[in-house]
Amino acid sequence: MAELLQDDDPEPSDRFPAGPLYVPVRPGPCGCAARLFRTPLGDRTAVGFTSVSRLTATLGPAQAWIRLAAPALRALTAPLGITTVTVDPQFSAPAPTPVEPAAPVPVLRTA
Repeated sequence: MAELLQDDDPEPSDRFPAGPLYVPVRPGPCGCAARLFRTPLGDRTAVGFTSVSRLTATLGPAQAWIRLAAPALRALTAPLGITTVTVDPQFSAPAPTPVEPAAPVPVLRTA
């Protein structure tokens, strides 16, 4: 039997989780917006979790989320130039704390 291919069919080697993902969101001016993260190399990535327990273990119980299928998350972030979806990341760095401004450095002028 001939195999039917479509443009958006995944490659057989691609790993896709079964079912929708739990995607972390943040409040925005027009509702919720997907939170975007960075990989260890600094590239931007969308993130999804396969369960609420995995999401809360990584980002904490106060993290808001929505359910999206992986193709929908990719379509949502593609206009931003983000082509990677990271599924079930295990580590995240805490949000940076505000740094107190340093005392102004006096300017020395020489004539």
